[in-house]
Amino acid sequence: MAFDGVVTRSVTRELHKLVGGRISKIHQPHHSDIVMQVRTQGETVKFLLSANPTYPRLHITTEEFTNPLEAPMFCMLLRKHCEGGVIESVQQIGMERIIHIDVRTRDELGDTAVRRIIVEIMGKHSNIILIDPATGMILDSAMHVTLAISQYRQVTPGRPYVSPPSQDKRDPLTVTEQAFISSLDWNGGRLDKQIVEGYTGISPLLAKEILHRAGLANRETLWAAFSQVMKAINAHEYVPSIVEANGKAYFHVVELTHLSNGVTTPYPSIQECLQAFYEGKALRDTVKQRAHDLIRFVTSERNKNEKKIEKLEQTLQDAHEADQFRLYGELITANMHQMKRGDRELVTVNWYDEAGGTITIPLDPLKTPSENLQSYYKRYNKAKNSLSIVSEQIEQAHAELLYLDGVLVQLEHATLKDAEEIREELVEQSYMRDRKKRGPRKKKETRPELDTYLSSDGIEILVGKNNKQNEYLTNKLASSQETWLHTKDIPGSHVVIRAREFSDETLLEAANLAAYFSRAKEGSQIPVDYTLIKHVKKPSGAKPGYVIYEQQRTLYVTPDEALIRRLKSNTSSTNSATT
Repeated sequence: MAFDGVVTRSVTRELHKLVGGRISKIHQPHHSDIVMQVRTQGETVKFLLSANPTYPRLHITTEEFTNPLEAPMFCMLLRKHCEGGVIESVQQIGMERIIHIDVRTRDELGDTAVRRIIVEIMGKHSNIILIDPATGMILDSAMHVTLAISQYRQVTPGRPYVSPPSQDKRDPLTVTEQAFISSLDWNGGRLDKQIVEGYTGISPLLAKEILHRAGLANRETLWAAFSQVMKAINAHEYVPSIVEANGKAYFHVVELTHLSNGVTTPYPSIQECLQAFYEGKALRDTVKQRAHDLIRFVTSERNKNEKKIEKLEQTLQDAHEADQFRLYGELITANMHQMKRGDRELVTVNWYDEAGGTITIPLDPLKTPSENLQSYYKRYNKAKNSLSIVSEQIEQAHAELLYLDGVLVQLEHATLKDAEEIREELVEQSYMRDRKKRGPRKKKETRPELDTYLSSDGIEILVGKNNKQNEYLTNKLASSQETWLHTKDIPGSHVVIRAREFSDETLLEAANLAAYFSRAKEGSQIPVDYTLIKHVKKPSGAKPGYVIYEQQRTLYVTPDEALIRRLKSNTSSTNSATT
């Protein structure tokens, strides 16, 4: 992972601005995440500590979080020991991905005390631990590590804190040229791998960068590249950026020249860089964990409808043979005197063939001529009657498929709150049973919260992230002269520009949002329809979120994730300016 010791060093450096800040609120939106509100230097910032097994990190953020109705036990303990406390220090341990945050607070007797929050960024073993530094005892942690999990160190309340096992690596910031050159086995395989295994805080990504700068690596060029990078890190000269190359995104605080074929986005601080890189990924990961059963259920229902349509279309094809069955019945009637039980076919003149040709009619040898006649007339009547019914059923199944495809797209972009609203909708539509049926009476329905973006011209653009939000936005909130957008014939979000007059740039930005929050997110030149709200209607009895519209125009856009982030940050900047 790119969140190595060097990145941790740069993050810790920037987090020194929190020293002296007072922790006003603590929340735990997810079992692996802690969010602290810290009042410092005349502003209040959100400080995220995450032990997410896939995306562990810590940084200041502007991200919005949905908190549970009841705070988890670890959150309650952090509030007891740290809320109202002042951050005394933020320190990295060596070049490891371990950060100690000391908080000066008061205990139950009112005496001054210090509590230490330890953030260990170690992949799936990441953790957030609260200890009493005076005794070294663990008060609690986000993840409990019992003897059954680890024999080396247990992380449970009441046990002494033991640091993660040392890997006996060298400090890259203090190593000399001679020690560096002698530490490498020039005939021992990949040099970048040896650097990772020999020096603390260096990730494979950074090691590849050092090797790339060395060119045709020899002792002199490799040391020159290594020392150049370490000199910048020692001087805290960082270049935070995200590089998109080879279909992947990478980030670091050292310029990644070996990814010169990619698109580089620089950031003024590592905090902003980390938020841009992790925000969507961590949210998707969390939603997938929480809504796994929901995604699986909707996918299963979608597959059932696909199979249903296949069977119905086969039935419809059979139904189109109705006239053939009627002809067989008429010809059997005319030739009944020539037939007997046991016949396998009837060959006779086809009255309806102008050329006077013959026709062969298959017969069931176990049936009498009369029974064969009745069988063909039954099939004729069934086929004739099923034509209208099956066509209607196919139309309904296609509507179900369209609806379920839309729900899957919504789950891809959903927050935890959005996913819960989708679950409620599926219960209301009788797809699922209500898990809370025996619980307390449901609270009065609240107004859906819509995603808000701000165009380059300062015009508000609203996006519905699920059908409840889409219906509220399109049918209740938006006024008749405002502009509505949606991807053409592709499941996606409803988007509304909250103004009667706007520039072409704002229209393109709103279309970009509609394309990004649709099933065609990864495509290019996506068709997006736009029209006035007064031309958008929901048919009677239609599924939630389904509308028909007219007098639309179409434009084509390619979703741009960087643009989406900028439109969102415009909103955050405006909110900060007004508070």
